[in-house]
Amino acid sequence: MIHIVFQEADIAVLKQAQELDESLAGEVLIVRDDYAVGPVENIYEVDGYQQRREWWRRLLELSPYNTDQLMEMVDDRLLVHNLKKSLEESEKEEVWIWMGQNQHDVCGYYWLMSQLADYQGRILVLYLNNLPFINEKGNIFYPTAIHQIQPKEFLKAKKLNRKITLSEFEVDPDEWRKLCAENAMVRILEGGKKIVSKDADFYDKDILAGLTAEPQKGAKAMAAILGKMKIKTGDVYLLWRMINLAAEEKIEIIGETAKGWKEFDVKLKTEAPVTTEETTIQ
Repeated sequence: MIHIVFQEADIAVLKQAQELDESLAGEVLIVRDDYAVGPVENIYEVDGYQQRREWWRRLLELSPYNTDQLMEMVDDRLLVHNLKKSLEESEKEEVWIWMGQNQHDVCGYYWLMSQLADYQGRILVLYLNNLPFINEKGNIFYPTAIHQIQPKEFLKAKKLNRKITLSEFEVDPDEWRKLCAENAMVRILEGGKKIVSKDADFYDKDILAGLTAEPQKGAKAMAAILGKMKIKTGDVYLLWRMINLAAEEKIEIIGETAKGWKEFDVKLKTEAPVTTEETTIQ
C-alpha cells in the first residue's frame, strides 16, 4: 500500500495513524507542487512543464525562501514514475490518495489520477468531502485538510476508501484538461470536486483586507492575511501578488522581500494629505 498526500503536514499525522493501525502500513509520499495556482497549459509536455517551473522560479526569487533548494525538492514527475514502477512490479500494490476538501488537494488529485488510468481498480481515493470528525476537544467539526484530523480519527477515515471508478477515470481527466486549457492563474474549489478558474488577482482583496495603514513586518502581515482568508493559498503566491499590488501603488513595501520575512515592512498605500497655502492679508 502506498499513500499519497498533498500537504507536508499530512505526512506526520498519517504516520502517527499508522502506528495506531497496522492495516494502514505503507509508504507515505507527497505531491509537492500546488496545482491550484500558476500555469498548467500542456502540463504533461516538456514545454508546459518548463514554463511552470520557470514561473515558480520567478516567484521564489522574490521570496525569502531558498529558490534552488525548493526547486530541487519539487519533482512530481519522478514521483509518478516511481508510482508506476511500483504498480508494475507488484500486481497486488495499491495506491491510496488522501484528499481534503480544498482546491490544493483536489487539483493535485486531478493532476495525479489523470496519469494512472492504466491501473484502474488499484487506485483508491479517500475524500473528506463535508464529513464530520471529532477534534481534540471532543467537538464535531468538518475538516478541510487531512492534517486537521486526529491520528486516532484515521481509523474512521480509512473506511471512506473506495476505488476510483472507470467512469471517473474518463470524466475527471476531461475536467482537468478543460482547466489546463483555460490556463488561469488561480483555481478554487466550489464544492464536491468542482474546480473553477479565476484571475491572478483573485486573492488581492484578502491581501488588502489584511493590511493596515501602519507598516507591519512581512511575517506579521502574512499571518494576518492568512488568518482572515476563507479560501487559502500559499504565502509565495500571496507575496507575489503583494509585489504586484505595490507596483500598482495600492500598497507599499519597504525593504527587500527576498532577504527575509522580517526584513521588509508592508502597509496600505495612503494618499498624501492635500495642503493649501493661505494668503495673509496685512
